[in-house]
Amino acid sequence: MTPIGHDANVAAVRGAAENGRLHHAWLLAGPEGVGKGLFARAAATWLLADSAGPRPAGPGFSVDPSHRIAALIAAGSHPDLRIAERLFRDKTGDHARNISIEQVRTLNGVFATTGSMSSRRIAIIDSIDDLETKAANALLKSLEEPPADGLFLLVTHAPGRLLPTIRSRCRLLRFGPLDDDAMATALIRAAPDLTPDERAALIRAGDGSPGRALRFAGLDIASIDAALDQLIQSGDPTNAIRNRFARTMATKAAQPRFEAFLDRAPSRFAAAARGRTGAALEQALDAWARVRGVSAAAVGLSLDPQTTVYEIASLAAGLAPAAGSVKDRA
Repeated sequence: MTPIGHDANVAAVRGAAENGRLHHAWLLAGPEGVGKGLFARAAATWLLADSAGPRPAGPGFSVDPSHRIAALIAAGSHPDLRIAERLFRDKTGDHARNISIEQVRTLNGVFATTGSMSSRRIAIIDSIDDLETKAANALLKSLEEPPADGLFLLVTHAPGRLLPTIRSRCRLLRFGPLDDDAMATALIRAAPDLTPDERAALIRAGDGSPGRALRFAGLDIASIDAALDQLIQSGDPTNAIRNRFARTMATKAAQPRFEAFLDRAPSRFAAAARGRTGAALEQALDAWARVRGVSAAAVGLSLDPQTTVYEIASLAAGLAPAAGSVKDRA
């Protein structure tokens, strides 16, 4: 599947392959959820199909799904492609904290023999940020002694935290947030049943990241934003909005929506600060800093959702113009 919104990076990889100058390791760096992992998989599909021949027709990384290489990759059975990511643990119902050294050794194994369907062999790590220390060292050894016709596609959300020796051996591709048109295309592709209003709300919430936006799907983000904006603009002199808002987050079933609220709240306070000056700006920035702190700590410290929502909603109500003369106390 062709990546959305990263045409320059597609052109860089494809052009290097066509000119015979394909670097052995590419570092795909940028915000989480903008499509770096999908890019790596699309690039691997095109590069393996190209190497096996004939070169796929069409622009970018387009490969017909019926192509034998694409079909093998879709089935997870292409012998010349390995992908390492955090493993899902059936017993605990979550993912492992790290990518292990055993997984990296399995990746390196694909380079121990010649390719099965062409000379090219590819390893993807999504993401390299998740490597345990021993796994990072094992990868570094492979990067220092790159295999012939071997290619690493390494996804990172925080390139500054990587070992400098790893960064120095890779060609860097930077990925930025998607614009609204690309976001809409990505959401239509990933969630075609969204209504136009739902899609518009997710585009606003996603901040250029389709992955981030999709985490909010089905959580009625628009009503969360609307409630916070109403509090900021009009206050809540009777406490009715705050009480109702907090109660909706009080149940265990509402935990995903509570976490979405914590994620959205700082951005609504930041928006409220724009255009303010003097004491009003200072008040808005102070509220924003407090909300950021509460939002960041709430889940890890298991803070009570109802109390936390009420506290943040009270800070929002305190920013209303009327609150400047008549204090809106919780």
